[in-house]
Amino acid sequence: MNITYNNLDYFLFNLGATKGFGNLTELLPTNAYKANSFVLLPYQNPQIKKPECLFFDVIKTTQIKIEPKTNLPQAIILNSKTTKENYIKNLVALKQQIQQGNIYEINYCIEFFAENIEIDPFAIFTTLNQISKAPYACLVKLQDDFIISASPELFLKKEGNLLYTKPIKGTAKRGQTLEEDELLKTNLFNNLKERTENVMAVDVARNDLSQVAKKGTVKVNKLYNIETFETVHQMVSTVSCELKENTTFEKIIDASFPMASMTGAPKLRAMQLIDAFEDFNRNFYSGAMGLINENNDFTLAVNIRSIFYNQKTKRLSIAVGSAITHLCDPEKEYDECLLKANALLTALNATIK
Repeated sequence: MNITYNNLDYFLFNLGATKGFGNLTELLPTNAYKANSFVLLPYQNPQIKKPECLFFDVIKTTQIKIEPKTNLPQAIILNSKTTKENYIKNLVALKQQIQQGNIYEINYCIEFFAENIEIDPFAIFTTLNQISKAPYACLVKLQDDFIISASPELFLKKEGNLLYTKPIKGTAKRGQTLEEDELLKTNLFNNLKERTENVMAVDVARNDLSQVAKKGTVKVNKLYNIETFETVHQMVSTVSCELKENTTFEKIIDASFPMASMTGAPKLRAMQLIDAFEDFNRNFYSGAMGLINENNDFTLAVNIRSIFYNQKTKRLSIAVGSAITHLCDPEKEYDECLLKANALLTALNATIK
C-alpha cells in the first residue's frame, strides 16, 4: 500500500465498497460537534470526569488500492500487565462483590503490551482485516497514536429520530467443520451464563436509552441473536428508541457512555470497581469512534479487538476482557480473553509471555 501517511497527522482509513480498495479520510481537529465529522471518545468514568469527545473535521476522502501483505512482521513478545494468577485472584474478589449484592455484572479487562517495537500500522491493519473481516474495521492516526481496529460491536447508530445500540455479550470459538460450527452456535444460544451476561447488558442499555427516548419507545428488537464472524460467534442483542425532540449529540453520549457492554450492572458501581481492580488506563480501549454525516446521523463502534500503537514511544498494546457474573469460571474467563486476542496476536505475529 503505497501511502505517505506519515505526511498526515490525522486520518481515518476504512474499507471501501469496492473489493481491494479503501477510503483514506484526512481529518483536522476541531473544538466542537458538527455535521460531517469524525468523533473519538476515550473511556472515562463520568463519576470522576465528564467523558471528552474529540472531534475532527472531515477534509477529504481519497479511494486507494489495498496491497495485501503476505510476509509476517518481526515476531513480537507481549508482556502481561496482569498475570494470570492476579487475574484469577481479582475475579474471585469481584465474584465476592456480586455475592454481596454490590453488583450483578462487571466487564473486567486486562492489557498485554510491548515496548521499543516498530510496526507498519497499514500492513498490520491489512493483515488483521484479512483475518477478522470485522464490520467496523478501521485504522485511525492521531499524530503519533494509531488505533488498528477490528471491532465487531456497534455502540450507537442514529438514523433520523431512531437510535440503536447492539451490546455484545457471549462468545464462542468457530468450529473446524460446518457441523461443529452449528453445534457451537446452538450451545452459545442456549448457554445460561452467556444469556445472563447478555440480558444484564441489555437492561443497562434500555435504561441508558430511556433517558433520551420518547416515553414508551424503548424496545428490544433482538435478544440473544447469534452473529457469526470470521474468528468467533457472538451473542448480540439490539435495543432501540425514538429520540425526544431536539436531543443533542452531547445528551445522547451523557446518557449512554461508557456503553453497557464494557461496564456492568449497576453501571456506576461497576465503573468504580473497574477503576479499583484494573491495573491499566483503558484510554482509547473500550471507548467509541465513528463518523457523523451531513444529516447529523452517525455510527459509532466500540473500540474493542484493537491494537494501540504510539510511533514515538514505540509502545504497543492490546486489551481484552469479559463479563463477570456469579456463574463465571475464572479459568474459562481467562481463556475467553485469549480467544478474543487471537486474531490480534496473529496479525502482529505476537505471543504472550
